[in-house]
Amino acid sequence: MNVRRLIPTTAVAGAVVLGLTAISACSTSDAADGGNGDKLKVTASFYPMQFLAEKIGGEHVAVTSLTKPGVEPHDLELTPRQIGSISESDYVLYLKGIQPAVDDAIKQSGVKNTVDAATLTTLENHGSEVSGHDHDHGHEGEEEHGHEGEEAHEEHSEGDGHNHGEEGGADPHIWLDPVKYAEVAKGVGKSLEKADPDHAADYKKNTDALVAELGELNTAYETGLKNPATRTFITTHSAFGYLAERYGLTQQGIAGIDPEAEPSPARIQEIHTIAEKEKATTVFFETLASDKTAKTLAKDTGLKTGVLDPLEGITEKSQGADYIEVMESNLAALQKALGAK
Repeated sequence: MNVRRLIPTTAVAGAVVLGLTAISACSTSDAADGGNGDKLKVTASFYPMQFLAEKIGGEHVAVTSLTKPGVEPHDLELTPRQIGSISESDYVLYLKGIQPAVDDAIKQSGVKNTVDAATLTTLENHGSEVSGHDHDHGHEGEEEHGHEGEEAHEEHSEGDGHNHGEEGGADPHIWLDPVKYAEVAKGVGKSLEKADPDHAADYKKNTDALVAELGELNTAYETGLKNPATRTFITTHSAFGYLAERYGLTQQGIAGIDPEAEPSPARIQEIHTIAEKEKATTVFFETLASDKTAKTLAKDTGLKTGVLDPLEGITEKSQGADYIEVMESNLAALQKALGAK
């Protein structure tokens, strides 16, 4: 695992103190305004959480994202001001296991309405290779997953999440599966209704609308990827395990779940062999990380390169203005690479 990503807890603790000192000098009335007709102050950890908060919260929330556009979420380091803003929030939405610095700061913030999206669906373990054929990726299978004991669920969200990029850790990229993302959306909607009962009806209406939109996206993927020439795609960032599983595809990651990890020569050789055998056409890279590895591999194997966006942030380089649009671009890119009609 890339050590530079992990910020020592002591550093975070120190920054928490600094952040709290900074905000204690401010008027405390700001924090209390959330329930007095003003907008609910929502802090989201990174883009997929921000999108849910904005779509479901609508006009009743003021959403701040801790991860600015263009910043690789895993690399995020929090400023004392950001840590202070978490403590001032009425509601915090994050995904445990993606950003250790955020996990630590939230734990120490004392905010009552704190929601970990990982607890709203079932996390699974995905290595560099994820095949949808080994699982039931239909809706019935999802139902069964949902009833696997809560203990397994807790174990993932409490312990395994931090192993981001290591074998055996739970894969946190749940938002890239529209069905799982819809499950999370429902949980977020319910929690916002509890946090701000005055606007519960609107939160419910917005949640239903978003869940319907995600249902349409799921149908588009199911239809669009039904008859591909090949089911294997190669990617520099193994973020698409849930997506592969949902639609019966096989993800071959050059490196692991960590987007910056360098692949071993043995893994590169393996990818060469897989590409030939499975008739893979394209090496995908992402918008927020370097395309160097993808281009080198593509040159060595005669494959094309393309963008498959893990949607960890939206920038001017993104193939769309929001989650839905970028997921539609991802579908078009996959259809082209897989030869799906």
